[in-house]
Amino acid sequence: MYKSTLAFVICFLLSSAVNQGFCQEKQSPAQLQGLADSLYKAKQFPLAADYYSAVADRSDFPAKKVDAYYNMACCLSLAGKTDSALIILEKAVKAGYDNKTHLQRDEDLTPLHTSSKWQILINSVQERKKILNADPAKASFITTDIHRFWEAYDRAIQDTAHFRQIIKEGYFDKATTGMNDYMSYKVSSIDFFVAHIRSAPAFYGAIRKNTFKTDAYKPAFLASYVKLKSIYEDAIFPDVYFVMGALTSGGTVSDAGLLLGVNQTANDSTVPLGELSFKQRTRVNNILLLPYLVAHELIHFQQEGMKNDTTTLSYVIREGMADFIGELISGGNGNQVLYDWAKGKEKQIWSNFTKDMYFNRYDNWIANSQRATPDNLPDQGYWIGYQICRSYYEQATNKKKAIYDMLHIQDYKAFFLQSHWEDKISSFL
Repeated sequence: MYKSTLAFVICFLLSSAVNQGFCQEKQSPAQLQGLADSLYKAKQFPLAADYYSAVADRSDFPAKKVDAYYNMACCLSLAGKTDSALIILEKAVKAGYDNKTHLQRDEDLTPLHTSSKWQILINSVQERKKILNADPAKASFITTDIHRFWEAYDRAIQDTAHFRQIIKEGYFDKATTGMNDYMSYKVSSIDFFVAHIRSAPAFYGAIRKNTFKTDAYKPAFLASYVKLKSIYEDAIFPDVYFVMGALTSGGTVSDAGLLLGVNQTANDSTVPLGELSFKQRTRVNNILLLPYLVAHELIHFQQEGMKNDTTTLSYVIREGMADFIGELISGGNGNQVLYDWAKGKEKQIWSNFTKDMYFNRYDNWIANSQRATPDNLPDQGYWIGYQICRSYYEQATNKKKAIYDMLHIQDYKAFFLQSHWEDKISSFL
């Protein structure tokens, strides 16, 4: 970015903050977060700290508050306000911040290391350890949140004047650990959730029966777990939490386990989609795909041995790998609509991708449904990563070693070259 452009951006952000007079009550937590992040990137640390403070005050979910406090402390540290930064960090720890290793390595907090209070703070962090269960049979598939949602929903639609309160008390206040993590990562606020649910009564009335089918799929989930153990001996098997989200994410992972937004995978031919936007319709999957999505997220849970990287290539390999190995263990692919759509378009998709692959432009290829059209489906990066991983696996003589190598990639460009995918794509019509 040219200096003149950067200066304009900074001036715009400063002007926005001043002109709004910090009218933060008119902004959602997501909007406040976006502005805070932009101010941080522009190195306007005192202003960024103020906005992160507003995010913490407005956030409904524990993990969002923790992240906001932590980011606020980083900004205060960088602004030279050591005492204030330590006070806010202490609030983050008391609210549940538990990543001691990151806390000690974060360069934003280096100015705090000379304080006599620093080591006391470090010692106060209670780390939440990821459960390392190596036995597929010991994993739990938890559907409690689905049932609590419908109980609250039934009461709420009978008392619409208190709809939000009923949903909050009957669903959010009774959330499992997994649901708390899912909502913190994937849903901006309770108000956002409630507005979404109320906007699609026909859709929700129709998917109820399918969300209850989740329990019937537990043998299929377990079968995928067992299959993974047979091809990857170092696999760990987390619990799976099934929740009702806001059509913002079909699944993610946390230290608690796999987190599935089951209402995003509860469609069938009887479900009306007219209340949903095109973006939302691109996210809705058939209930039959649920075992494949669980398998996809299970592979993500195994990827901690992979090197962190910011290239688009690394992001698509991670996602495509989850689809590919997930398919090996479950027998199907949760993104089959995308893969069918890509047939006949392979060379064009690849040509477009090569312009971004070594830059940090993942949002052109993953989680980009806001730009989707019927002629240009979102998440094409999944297809690309799948093809690279499949090509690597197919040419490997030792298949188990190939799985291990994929889950421990340290050089994404080297892995891509070893896959010989580019040689294969040249043969497509």
